[in-house]
Amino acid sequence: MAREMKDSGVEWIGQIPEVWDLIRLKNCTIQINEKNTDLKMNNILSLSNKNGVTPYEDRGNQGNKSKEDLSEYKLAYKSTIIANSMNILIGSVGISHYDGCVSPVYYVFKNNDNADLRFLNYIMQTTEFQKQLKRYANGILEIRLRVSYEDLVKQKVSLPPLSEQQKIADFLDEKVKEIDNAIEKTKETIELYKKYKQAVITETVTKGLDPNAEMKDSGVEWIGKVPKDWKLVKSKYVVTITHGSDPMTSGKIPVYGSGGKSFRTCGEFKDGPCVLIGRKGATLNIPHYIIGKYWNIDTAFDVKTLTADIELKYYYYLATCFDYNSFITNTTLPSMTQADYNSMIIPLPSRKIQMKIIDWLDEKCDYIDKLIEQENYLILMIEDYKKSLIYEYVTGKKEVK
Repeated sequence: MAREMKDSGVEWIGQIPEVWDLIRLKNCTIQINEKNTDLKMNNILSLSNKNGVTPYEDRGNQGNKSKEDLSEYKLAYKSTIIANSMNILIGSVGISHYDGCVSPVYYVFKNNDNADLRFLNYIMQTTEFQKQLKRYANGILEIRLRVSYEDLVKQKVSLPPLSEQQKIADFLDEKVKEIDNAIEKTKETIELYKKYKQAVITETVTKGLDPNAEMKDSGVEWIGKVPKDWKLVKSKYVVTITHGSDPMTSGKIPVYGSGGKSFRTCGEFKDGPCVLIGRKGATLNIPHYIIGKYWNIDTAFDVKTLTADIELKYYYYLATCFDYNSFITNTTLPSMTQADYNSMIIPLPSRKIQMKIIDWLDEKCDYIDKLIEQENYLILMIEDYKKSLIYEYVTGKKEVK
């Protein structure tokens, strides 16, 4: 038999069960606002909308925080909710399973006796709650809007009796774990596709398309054996590699660094096509083939052909296979020099064979990319289902039997 429902009077909540209460967060939470004055905690906690609360050192860059004044940080404890005032609108909130300290921009609070901590956390994970909070956000940039603690805790939430909160939280814990496992398996599939794609590229640009070709040793580890009639040349004899620079004027030309996408626009331009290869940064090992007008800053070199002996798209595919590790000179900030790239020995078949390789790889990579796109779309669908599921149960529209 369906439960009797009533209008909550709150737009984002909608109808709730007749026996549920409507209560402000400040009436079911207790703020913890203790500064780490005596350096009681030196274990910095990090928070993200994907991984929840984790020790900062697990991210592998604890050194970046070593010079900060931890006495200004806030104390956080196990079984508390931590929320990032700057990113709570995108779900940067979670339950801490650690004692530690957090940035001053974080809020730390716990439940009181009439609320289940997990239930409150699930409420704040819903898209509907986050959209409601956005009405109270302040800031210039869309991605850095801040919600004050006062505006956070004055929000109304639907609250069933404590025993039902716990029942719903238990149910959601189990369901969310199953959903997250499904997402992780899908991500693993994507990584397998990416590895397969790279293996296909490497095999093709170093071995060609003829399985019966007579081979010879290249003398270069990442290349291995190549067809006997292929040349082996230093890059500087077939391509030109140019430094990037900061643009000086505004405009609509896309600007690239070592990352995959343009991150701003400018007035200057260079004419493509070109291959962008990284000079420094974590993504320097991911080249990009650019068509049309572009500009590159100093974190990326741009490459163009010097002679008719090489097709630029073939060089792009080669660049995805380079052994970057043997050239990187700075482990703190991975970097490559112009001389490093120029001195790289590359396999060079005839232009005719290069064109065949490019056509074959374009088709094969497009097919694999479509498979990856489908898996990414599946992840979005699963994540939307998870958010919908959480919302339906924390507002009482679905009942745990």
